[in-house]
Amino acid sequence: MARTNPITFLQQVRSEVSKVVWPSRNEVLISTAMVLVLVALASIFFLVADMIIAWGVQWMLSIR
Repeated sequence: MARTNPITFLQQVRSEVSKVVWPSRNEVLISTAMVLVLVALASIFFLVADMIIAWGVQWMLSIR
């Protein structure tokens, strides 16, 4: 592989960064809210699933 001159590399990086489309503040806020809601829902789901599994294991172990 050919080595790139550091100055050329930095120019290429700057050119590529200028092509990035950054999200608006509103898009960031909506995305953040969606992530927080989905994390809360997933947490509740796994809490309930864990409680059901724990109840099932306790029930199975109590059978004699």
